[in-house]
Amino acid sequence: MGVASDDVVVIEVAKRAGEPSVVTVNCPDQTGLGCDICRVILEFGLCITRGDVSTDGRWCYVVFWVVKLSASMNIQWENLKNRLMSICPSCFIPFYFDLVNPPTSAQVYLLKLFSVDRKGLLHGNNIFELLVSFLSLEIGLLIGAKCDSDVTQVLCELELLIHWVKVSTTPDGRVVDLFFITDGMELLHTKERQDETCERLIAVLGESVNRCEIQLAVDFQQGVSSLPPVAAEELFSLELCDGEFCSQALSPDMKKLKKANVNIDNSLSPSHTLLQIQCVDQKGLLYDIMRTLKDCDIQIAYGRFLSDMKGSREVDLFIQQTDGKKIVDPVKQDILSSRLRLEMLHPMRVMIANRGPDIELLVANPVEMSGKGRPRVFYHVTLALKLLGICIFSAEIGRHTTSERQWEVYRFLLDDGLELPLANSQSRSQIVDTVRRTLMGL
Repeated sequence: MGVASDDVVVIEVAKRAGEPSVVTVNCPDQTGLGCDICRVILEFGLCITRGDVSTDGRWCYVVFWVVKLSASMNIQWENLKNRLMSICPSCFIPFYFDLVNPPTSAQVYLLKLFSVDRKGLLHGNNIFELLVSFLSLEIGLLIGAKCDSDVTQVLCELELLIHWVKVSTTPDGRVVDLFFITDGMELLHTKERQDETCERLIAVLGESVNRCEIQLAVDFQQGVSSLPPVAAEELFSLELCDGEFCSQALSPDMKKLKKANVNIDNSLSPSHTLLQIQCVDQKGLLYDIMRTLKDCDIQIAYGRFLSDMKGSREVDLFIQQTDGKKIVDPVKQDILSSRLRLEMLHPMRVMIANRGPDIELLVANPVEMSGKGRPRVFYHVTLALKLLGICIFSAEIGRHTTSERQWEVYRFLLDDGLELPLANSQSRSQIVDTVRRTLMGL
């Protein structure tokens, strides 16, 4: 038995620019729900500036104050409400379901676009902002250089989710874009939905698109072409040593910004462990914290999140293990503290490696135990490269599994440029640093 659907999620949209909007979720609790809510909010291009979370183990009440990551973004608040309602345990309502032609669970479709190449291929003048909104605000990838805010608003309503993508340029100047996608509205199995998707894409991209096709993917398996052993070792073996990174060292000014203090206290509550975090604010910070606790099977009873004007974040959480007990084992405390610090200081791995005669940018982020990846990574990487004037020859997204966890890996083959020659080590460091800063909002 739940509550009325209109009361599960309530959104009070800010009346004036610069003021936060308030998102309230009131529903039965489950482990990891806070992580799921933070991920959806991040997918829609919003940043949580303040929050209060409380639960008795059965019912939770969550209030988040959110602002746009970019002032120019046009947030689809009704879509956000529907997405949040769909992840709440109390919502047993038909969500975009077609009773005439019901789809099977998790159908994956292949979207193919055949296009004309041009400079600025992967982040062509606002096209990525368009597709980040269009494709469930998670990952955007496409060619072209024609887009405006009106089109972004229209495509935002389509809510498609990318699971794998590969874009390449052929020697004759043609581009083939392959997207393996699922549909949040569960209607892509219908001809009307497929036609609508292609028509809107073609309308936005104009003459640069020759053909658009959508078909059911057969035996889809999300992987990634094998990484060079040296690159894989550096990309996935990052550890903290005496408060510093053992590999992928940050630039000196980044080190000054990247500080994180984690304190675990069992003296203030007879039944809960107090987890206190102080760090520099960044994009997706609360998602990283909640994701780590979810993967460690840690439940939150009460939480408070605050940001100050200087860009610092304070997080206080009263937590328990899934058995309802406090975290008193020093070994478990050290593991949790180290894991949180690592995820806050370095949630994404960025490096440049040689791929035969080519130069490749690698970006990796851990995948949740549930199999879900981090939102908006592809958009922010391509935005950073566009700002640097770096052209992308091809791109690929896939999954890589190590002994400890699964990773989402983004691979970009870069074209050499005059301003930042890729053979220069200083240029490579600048590219890595800029990409990391853009991803983390620093």
